Amino acid sequence: MRPTLKLLFTLMPLAGLNPARAESPTEPAPVPGFASCLGELTALAQERGVPRAVAETALSGIVPDPAVLPATRSQAEFVRPVWDYIDASVTPERVATGQAKLAEWSEVLGRIEAAYGVDRYVLVAFWGVESTYGSVLDKPGVVRPVMPALATLACGDKERPGLWRDELVAALKILADGDADAERMTGSWAGAMGHTQFMPTAYLRHAVDFDGDGKRDIWRSVPDALASTANFLKASGWRPKEGWGLEVLLPDGFDYTRADETTERPFSEWQAMGLKPAAGSFPEGGERRVALLLPAGAKGPAFLLEPNFRVILRYNTALAYALTVAHLSDRLRGAPGFVRDWPRGDRMLSTEERTDLQTRLAGLGYAVGGADGKVGPKTRAAIRAFQTATGLVPDGYADAGLLDRIRATGEAGK
Repeated sequence: MRPTLKLLFTLMPLAGLNPARAESPTEPAPVPGFASCLGELTALAQERGVPRAVAETALSGIVPDPAVLPATRSQAEFVRPVWDYIDASVTPERVATGQAKLAEWSEVLGRIEAAYGVDRYVLVAFWGVESTYGSVLDKPGVVRPVMPALATLACGDKERPGLWRDELVAALKILADGDADAERMTGSWAGAMGHTQFMPTAYLRHAVDFDGDGKRDIWRSVPDALASTANFLKASGWRPKEGWGLEVLLPDGFDYTRADETTERPFSEWQAMGLKPAAGSFPEGGERRVALLLPAGAKGPAFLLEPNFRVILRYNTALAYALTVAHLSDRLRGAPGFVRDWPRGDRMLSTEERTDLQTRLAGLGYAVGGADGKVGPKTRAAIRAFQTATGLVPDGYADAGLLDRIRATGEAGK
């Protein structure tokens, strides 16, 4: 939900609400030149069609939000082990509440499914992960006014000021259009708003008035929020009547170089290699092409991912987030938990350690795609190449033991 949606989610993955975060500091954080920056933002908004009076009123007298800039460096889905992230979001309480919401909003969800072709369990899973079914939207320790948050980012985040300025101008356009007022426009530290956490640019593109009251109200109208999410997913390529994927069990002696999460093969081909569903059976349509993912390597669960999983990643590029939404959707429809557990005793790498790992792999001649501290497909491919060359299981899994091995290899080569 950011400009373009795919680009912004790549740059700034989850902007959702996190009730577990600590309360915000009370003193404004220093943002040099903040007052003059607000003047520049007012002029920019006017250039892009926002009435000057709207921009001046919305930005007048605001001060930097002290919690915002630190939050850009501590996104949970990138700094916590994937199992901790899933465990925190897919709880018995959240499953039970989600099933109650499915019953409460059954008629509306049926109409949304008919209009957009998006599965109701997936929609309610997004709702549960993003705002605990709206229960945190009135908590001042979790939500905050959008304008100060986005202004702080636009004036204080030196890495992506253009991105945040676009979001701020979009928020001002929402005010100018009358779909929300400044009091109602609350959201996360990054300006993500409402029940399913739309960024302002996403709101302008995809929010819909599903309850017919003349406003696209993603803060107070559950039908508007869920239909807007379905509209986004449909525009992103959601395939009706298909799932996101499923957990599978691998045969003994499996060639882990095939688990590169990008190479797609038909279900039937994976089945011929000896893969079996962890529960139930493979879906119909054995020629649908799917990719194999091992988020925790050979020691954790394995998944065959259908094209709809990529659509979930359009909402947020973090694998932990996408797996959480996918798994919660399954639990809401009554499916069991994962059959194979995670390697919970492993120590995950910090951002600095992941950057060190990438730098050292590059120094050994492996293409990692840049040392940014985020282990994506290119870095995992480099890890698999290193593991193959050194006699390890080539599962692309980065943990503390692998980093020690890479460091020792680099030292031995000096």
